[in-house]
Amino acid sequence: MHIAINGWFWDRPATENGIYVRKLTHALRRLDPALQITLILPAHLRVPEGVPEGVKVIMAGGRRLWFEQRTFPNAAGKAGADIAHIPYHGAPLSAPIPWVITIPDLLPLVMPEYAPKWGDKLYTSLTTSTANGASYVITWSDAIRDEVITRLQLPSDRVTTIAPGIDESFHPRLGAERDPEVRKKYELPEAFVLYHGEFDRRKSINDLLLAYTYVAQGAGERYPLVLAGPEPAWGSTAIYPDLRRYAQDLQISDLVQWIGPIDPTERASLYRLAKVIVMPSVYEGFAWTVLEAMASGTPAIAREIPVMQALVGDGAYLIRDARKMAGAMLALLEQEPFRQTMINQGLAQATRYTWRKTARETLNIYEQVLKA
Repeated sequence: MHIAINGWFWDRPATENGIYVRKLTHALRRLDPALQITLILPAHLRVPEGVPEGVKVIMAGGRRLWFEQRTFPNAAGKAGADIAHIPYHGAPLSAPIPWVITIPDLLPLVMPEYAPKWGDKLYTSLTTSTANGASYVITWSDAIRDEVITRLQLPSDRVTTIAPGIDESFHPRLGAERDPEVRKKYELPEAFVLYHGEFDRRKSINDLLLAYTYVAQGAGERYPLVLAGPEPAWGSTAIYPDLRRYAQDLQISDLVQWIGPIDPTERASLYRLAKVIVMPSVYEGFAWTVLEAMASGTPAIAREIPVMQALVGDGAYLIRDARKMAGAMLALLEQEPFRQTMINQGLAQATRYTWRKTARETLNIYEQVLKA
């Protein structure tokens, strides 16, 4: 079997799509060394890094839309691949071979403010319509599978959930010798509440800041709030509220530490160093941060949304509003027996997600497509 993989996000290992394409390619190679894999990369990646041994690389030109619609499918056909896999939204309208697409989420359809411009709306319309031509659609969670079937009107027997894996580097002990170095680099306090991610509106960081005011009243000096991730131009658009100003309005700025983007290789240390991690997002395609933290031995709090309910189970403390979020933080910070219970449940749940399992289930889909 010969698989051609769209590697547009190969050079972005800090993004969800970048993690997925890299880890899946490596896992497929380890699972079945006889599987022929061709990775088709955009030409601007002159020296691609991290390509597994034995994977053929083809460089193809064109800007993103042209690469997705013309260059990639043509290159996949000329390479003699049996199946093309597009591991994100950008599938072609047509291709000379069958293709499988992974749809991580439907954010621009669920929250249209994330595609405000005419060009954004056109691209969203194009990439959602192309799903109809796929032989199979993979989603990362059952909640997104239900959305894809309903919103894109696809037959349920062509859409399946295959969750990504959680990398083995996220572990309570393995790699912990690096933790002091990471603490020093980011000037982290001895104990802290952590948020790691982006700061757009769906992440509901305003709810986290409001909830933290309850923590700040009695425990803020002992447990500052650390916010990790690239800061946007605050207030530049409707999806980026000015959270720094909101923290000032709540009079908690002195207890909030903004540490900026994190080196992807240091995420596990960051999670291990935190006392608790909070993910208040109202919409996600997968529970990346929550599961990674759980696998690292850090208790997690997350919004009670369908994605989280399905993926983290009782391994995280699920909440519905800011007041309950505050109560969850205080309980996990101050009640050690409860904290240990949540750590153990989180570790048990996180072990369900391995890249070997992801690769095996994905390979099964390839085989079904070939048989069809």
